Amino acid sequence: MPLFGSDRRQSLRMLIRSPYVYAGDFLDRWYEELPWRKRVPLGKRGEQIAGRYLRRSGYLIIARNYRAAGAEVDLIAVEDQTLVFVEVKARTGTALGSPEEAVDERKQERIRRAAQVYAIQHRVLEAPMRFDVVAITGAGRNRRLELIRDAF
Repeated sequence: MPLFGSDRRQSLRMLIRSPYVYAGDFLDRWYEELPWRKRVPLGKRGEQIAGRYLRRSGYLIIARNYRAAGAEVDLIAVEDQTLVFVEVKARTGTALGSPEEAVDERKQERIRRAAQVYAIQHRVLEAPMRFDVVAITGAGRNRRLELIRDAF
């Protein structure tokens, strides 16, 4: 029998992790301003930023850029025995709309198809699943990252 309840244990983990998440995010903003980082395409940089942020937040990344059924899932992770399929959207500005708006119903359906194929291939159909979106707006020190849990 665990010492703490699962909710209390989860909140304790987040309390311990939160300074590290904040500090890591701060350092990531400076790292992204380095001249050689500008050569990496925005989408790939966004996935790298999101991966680092999710790891610091307690996610275990188990796959990147998983392709199946004519779709791609940017990151597949595990958080507290929940299989999480993460779509990363990065924008330098909001002129074309916010990043989370780009994950429309058509994109959601594609991600669901790829997630179903992944679950069948890896025999995890019974595991709880969730779909998250990481929305990144701006660049460098002006970057804003938002994690939308259970987005669809």
